[in-house]
Amino acid sequence: MLAGFLFMWREWKKERWMVSTDPALQDVDAIHAFLRTTYWAQDIPREIVARAVRHSLCFGLFDGTAQIGLARVVTDYATFAYLCDVYVLEAYRGRGLGHWLIECVMAHPQMRELRRINLVTRDAHRIYAAFGFKPVGRPENHLELRRPDLYRRDAREG
Repeated sequence: MLAGFLFMWREWKKERWMVSTDPALQDVDAIHAFLRTTYWAQDIPREIVARAVRHSLCFGLFDGTAQIGLARVVTDYATFAYLCDVYVLEAYRGRGLGHWLIECVMAHPQMRELRRINLVTRDAHRIYAAFGFKPVGRPENHLELRRPDLYRRDAREG
């Protein structure tokens, strides 16, 4: 019963674009190629991306069979989710695909019942505000353990 709940794969189509949560469609090499260049996951090793994708609810954005974007959700499927690794390749930006990708995330049945969905962004507040995201209430209650140079250090040592 639980396995069926956890693997409710969905697809959304719009013109030539598709968003899919099917794990078999997620292109770890394409995801890694993008993430390793970002400010939030610079130099992340491929094996860590593969593990993260394997253990998350991933919303891949596709142009045909080419993966051009992602929204990754880390969740317990009951009360909480962390939305992360959201991107659309630069060549595809400005077409509303990022907004549509988040629409698909928020429309997924497993996301609609969650009590709390967190995310961190440096520059996309406007996109998320359209879906009801707001600055953290009572930030004094939130704590974090940050290791921003973890992947870069590992890359230098390896």
